[in-house]
Amino acid sequence: MKLYELTIHKAHRLLKEKQISSRELTRAVLDRIDAVEEKVGAYITVVDQEAMAQAKLADKAISEGNISPLTGIPLSIKDLICTRGIRTTCASKILENFMPPYDATVIKKIKESGAVVVGKVNMDEFAMGSSTENSGLQVTRNPWDLTRIPGGSSGGSAASVAADMCLGSLGSDTGGSIRQPASHCGVVGMKPTYGRVSRFGLVAYASSLDQIGPLTKDVTDCAILMNAVSGYDHRDSTSVSKDVPDYTEALKEGLKGVTVGIPREYNSTNGLDADVLSAVKNAVKVIEGSGAECVEVSLPHTEYAVAAYYLIACSEASSNLARYDGVRYGLRDKDAKTLLQMYNGTRSKGFGPEVQRRIILGTYALSAGYYDAYYGKASQVRTLIMEDFKKAFETCDVLLSPVTPTPAFGIGEKIDDPLTMYLSDIFTLSANLAGIPGMSVPCGFSSQGLPIGLQLMGKHFDEEKLLTVAYNFEQATDFQERKPELWNGD
Repeated sequence: MKLYELTIHKAHRLLKEKQISSRELTRAVLDRIDAVEEKVGAYITVVDQEAMAQAKLADKAISEGNISPLTGIPLSIKDLICTRGIRTTCASKILENFMPPYDATVIKKIKESGAVVVGKVNMDEFAMGSSTENSGLQVTRNPWDLTRIPGGSSGGSAASVAADMCLGSLGSDTGGSIRQPASHCGVVGMKPTYGRVSRFGLVAYASSLDQIGPLTKDVTDCAILMNAVSGYDHRDSTSVSKDVPDYTEALKEGLKGVTVGIPREYNSTNGLDADVLSAVKNAVKVIEGSGAECVEVSLPHTEYAVAAYYLIACSEASSNLARYDGVRYGLRDKDAKTLLQMYNGTRSKGFGPEVQRRIILGTYALSAGYYDAYYGKASQVRTLIMEDFKKAFETCDVLLSPVTPTPAFGIGEKIDDPLTMYLSDIFTLSANLAGIPGMSVPCGFSSQGLPIGLQLMGKHFDEEKLLTVAYNFEQATDFQERKPELWNGD
């Protein structure tokens, strides 16, 4: 096995036993990026020298006996999480040269644990999209099929993990942006409970929905990264002061006594691909075989989720993105003669079409005379969706569903049809509206050899139960062992 193919926990063991060094591991990952990045297009910024310097410090710490599960481990970071001294673009022309003066809390935490940041990865501009085609800077391709999308908005994170260009990644999830690309790229991705991971230093899209989480090669690595980034932060007003368990202790064999709910509405959705349905049905059998009981539940307001989500998300985006006006930082239209022209020119040239569309939708929904009819009504529907989950969890511990209606689609296939694109989030966005944790774990492949993910959703702050179910499913299958065949040799 090549060094860049290692999981975090296997690399940790080798580092601890001093069989490899962090410099060797980091160099192998950087060489891997050199070899395949041109094909995949996952990275916006690679920081070779900084990464090797961090690896040197990690080796020193290991030699002194100071080693955490992330010490010396090369990670990629979604390019909307602030990194001091490394540009943070949000894949937007408006922030193309923005250099944050501080680290996000999650970056501070992973640096304290000794991890190595190798670079910042591509995404849909300001996290608005489901395919990473809305990036204002470059196209990212799915390592399993270079003609297809990697998913979004954390497409660069998922592609970098799937193509072995890092050992793990941090992404963000506003309506499925970790789980959906994880599904399309055949990796594990978790959206934690809202308030479990600090959002300080995360560039805001929709503040009541955004959450940072890990994308990894397997479930054990997911638990390790969750341990590193979770916890209360006084700098994030939405952070919850609640003890963080050791998530690796949830990786226990056997599901006896666990009840898994299967939402009736999620299996009757129009447009659900036959391969996806088949993979999820097989996953149910595997989970039952591990000792869990599966029952049918209902989430009756599912059909309103997409409409409610896009009204709330766009309204919050309209408010959050008002700060990009060309005055304080970011792009400024140099040709403008008046202040109004400068505002207009900066935002027209700086924001891509999808971001502009969502700002306009959100501004309209918040405008006088329409607020109650749109944003107000969407907020009421959100409450109903939360109640649906609350009621469902009275009879089960975990909910199980597809992550996306189809496997990864072709680049350019849906870019001119926003509504169809929005519907690809139908299974994931309810978890964001309700603030509950959700994760994607590989559960099969389509007839064309494309990865398919299984979604698990849990009660607030019950990430442990998701990890237990996912771990047992992973142990009983070998989907995570398969790699994109494109990379047989460098």
